[in-house]
Amino acid sequence: MQFPAPLIPATFLRRYKRFFADVVLADGAEITAHCPNPGAMLGLNAPGLPAWVSVSDNPKRKLSHTLELVEADGGLVGINTMLPNRLVAEALEAGTIPELAGYASVRREVKYGKASRIDFLLEDPTRGRCWLEVKNVHLMRTPGLAEFPDCVAARSARHLEELADQVAAGDRAVALFVIQRTDCEAFSACADLDPAFARGLDRASEAGVEVLIYACQVLSGSVEIRRALPWRR
Repeated sequence: MQFPAPLIPATFLRRYKRFFADVVLADGAEITAHCPNPGAMLGLNAPGLPAWVSVSDNPKRKLSHTLELVEADGGLVGINTMLPNRLVAEALEAGTIPELAGYASVRREVKYGKASRIDFLLEDPTRGRCWLEVKNVHLMRTPGLAEFPDCVAARSARHLEELADQVAAGDRAVALFVIQRTDCEAFSACADLDPAFARGLDRASEAGVEVLIYACQVLSGSVEIRRALPWRR
């Protein structure tokens, strides 16, 4: 996925009220950008980190800038949790995730469960249905090991239960973790920050939910799903 316009380099200052981030642009101007990330952003919110922001010309937006990337541990990390669904949509269309290729149709934001919407519903006359939930990953505390979540994620744990329900009903269900960084070689559920989610992921897998992990190539001009990684349980 190419960013529609070149990102603007900046320096990260602070994050507050979850969805606001102050940054300093190269000309010294301090601005407030939208921070599209409901998590803790551990390791990615230290003052002074290099950052990149996008600019929108939508006059209805209160904040014209959006924080997209932060440089940490020697590489770029995507912090926009809205981006993985766009990346997965492109990958599904291009057939670059072999485990999910070959379905006749793809629908987005389909209602399911008690009060949820699945990110993608893949359907095929001969293969049936595949319920696909996408999660953004950007936490790395141990070199090479990506972790999710970076804070308590009760909603994500509920999604795992609902995926297991689809398997019980006879459909296929997949939890896809998209790692928006290039320096990881494996993935693990973050049991110390959210033990309930870690247990839920194990239970979902045992119930037949497939767990896929894919890492991205992250550049200042584009982000693209590139390679599968193993799940370290």
